[in-house]
Amino acid sequence: MSHRVYNFGAGPAMLPLPVMERIRDEFLNYRGMGASVIEISHRSREFQAIQDEAKALFRELAGLPDDYRILFVHGGARMQFAALPLNLAGRSATRTCLYVETGNFSQLAIKDAQPFADVKVIASGAADGYRRLPALDPAAIDQAAAYLHITSNNTVCGTRWPSFPETGAVPLLADQTSEILSRVIDYRRFGVVYAGLQKNLGPSGMAVVVIRADLLGGAAAQTPLLLNYTQLDKDDSLTNTTNTFAVYVVRCMLEWLKEQGGVAVMERRNEEKAAVLYRVIDASGFYRGFADPSCRSTMNVTFHLPTPELERRFLAEALAGGLYALEGHRAIGGLRASLYNPMPLAGAEALASFMREFERKNG
Repeated sequence: MSHRVYNFGAGPAMLPLPVMERIRDEFLNYRGMGASVIEISHRSREFQAIQDEAKALFRELAGLPDDYRILFVHGGARMQFAALPLNLAGRSATRTCLYVETGNFSQLAIKDAQPFADVKVIASGAADGYRRLPALDPAAIDQAAAYLHITSNNTVCGTRWPSFPETGAVPLLADQTSEILSRVIDYRRFGVVYAGLQKNLGPSGMAVVVIRADLLGGAAAQTPLLLNYTQLDKDDSLTNTTNTFAVYVVRCMLEWLKEQGGVAVMERRNEEKAAVLYRVIDASGFYRGFADPSCRSTMNVTFHLPTPELERRFLAEALAGGLYALEGHRAIGGLRASLYNPMPLAGAEALASFMREFERKNG
């Protein structure tokens, strides 16, 4: 390729160049079929092999226990904000569902759950502007609740849970959209982990849901068929025509991740990439990190410059230098560098070098 930028976009995000090249090479003629992967039936043995391989790779890379199911679902992570209470709120006699509010997407999860459950926010970071995670009192976790929901990495604010709360008998649910397979986690700590594909796994518009088998079977009567996890599990995620291309890209991404050495290797790389940028921010009186150091993310590095005018200049000059999509989310402004699995260390180093030079000229 004659021109490829370092894409720091929060999502849809960059894919590894080898994956993109493979998709290009296979697009018109998938494995000698004379047809594209987007043309073959979702009921065909060829697509079934793609999906089976994707699930097996995810299970292997995640170290997922046998009693967890893997679902490919429509609507991205946002659709799951409603699907979760529809499927799980009935576990509580009062349909009580607990939430921790840590920023934009947790707020949306709370809003979308409210028509279907008695939603209780038991901790919130609003008072601190979501710069840090709120303290969670174990006594606030009602053991009769259906579940406790967290957003494990907050894309907008650049915070993440460094460790996960103990919830007793209450299943812990995590939206891991912006960090799925970026660090080693013990899935046995969770009842459900779910993630939109568009940051670490593939294209936008779909999500993966990982759910413990004993949590299936309790969907409310009014649950739409395509949001019913029990039905999707029964139908192997093929209740209707799935996005065959997205599942194919997921398989390509998981094969690439395995070739890189797996999740533990990727976690070390992600920590190194983030550290490159945080060192510049921490050593500077010019850049101001948004997230508290106690809980800042390795996936989304958020920071501000002294003035909006300097931020606009930074964005323009960065783009001219091949550093793309660094504008912060409208909720907090500033700048944001997303460092998902596909971002190479060289991209973080290029941005760090630009930041030091920009400060030298403008600080």
